[in-house]
Parts: sequence; structure tokens; C-alpha cells
Amino acid sequence: MSNLNLHPLFRRSIGFDRLNDFIDYAMQSDAPNYPPYNIEKHGENNYRIVVATAGFRQEELDIRLENKLLTILGKPENQSNDHTEFLHKGIARRTFKLSLRLDEYIEVQQADYENGLLIIDLQRIIPEEKLPRQIPIGNKLLIENDEKSVE
Repeated sequence: MSNLNLHPLFRRSIGFDRLNDFIDYAMQSDAPNYPPYNIEKHGENNYRIVVATAGFRQEELDIRLENKLLTILGKPENQSNDHTEFLHKGIARRTFKLSLRLDEYIEVQQADYENGLLIIDLQRIIPEEKLPRQIPIGNKLLIENDEKSVE
């Protein structure tokens, strides 16, 4: 299934060259199952990532953004206690790296940590020139530009 041919899609689209790379990336990497996380949508342009980081202190977590790749790192400090014997160990407190690719206009607004949950708020901010606009039909625009160039 790694030989996915997207050529028929590209015949009807312009500027989606990175889509093929993105799909290849998605096909190759396995989805992480630790730590558990939610991606929530609040309204049309607001998103939230909630990561369950039970047992981690705020100082043991790191959030980085580079080239639209949001990376959340958890590195617990070594708390080895040779005297502790676990009868059941259900709290996984291990190092993790969670990477999420952000869309072009998604910006990280803030991050909070409370009750063992890391909460990252995101917002889609589309520049004015990228918003939908009406394109006039006719020669009026061309005539105005020609008149300005003559002056």
C-alpha cells in the first residue's frame, strides 16, 4: 500500500505538491499510543491538544515548535528506589516523544498544565490575502490598470 498513486488527484488540483510527502509520512510512521491524548475542535478556528501525563511534573515536560512540527517531550527524572516492590504497576511513567504536524496557518496560543493534563491551545489565523474573495468578471479591472500605467 506504500505505492499509492496520487497522480489522478493532481490533475484537478494546483499547489498540493506536499500532499504526497505528507501521505508517505503518515503511511510510514506508527501512531503513538503513549501518552494518551485528545485533539479537540472548539469552534471554527480553535483547537486544543490534551495530553494525559500522569505522574509527570511540569518541569519534566517540554514543548517545541519547529517547521510546523509540534513536539511534546516527556522525560521523567530518575527516581529509582531499590526498596520499592510493585505488586501492580499500571502508571507508565516513561520517556515519550509525541509529534504532531500543524497546518500552515495554525499557531500555538498557550500551554497549561493542571491535574496531570498538558493542555495546548491552537488557533487558525488566516491572513487577509488568503481569505476567500469575489473575482470580478469583465474588462473593467484591466482597463483601470492600463490607464494607470499610461500616466
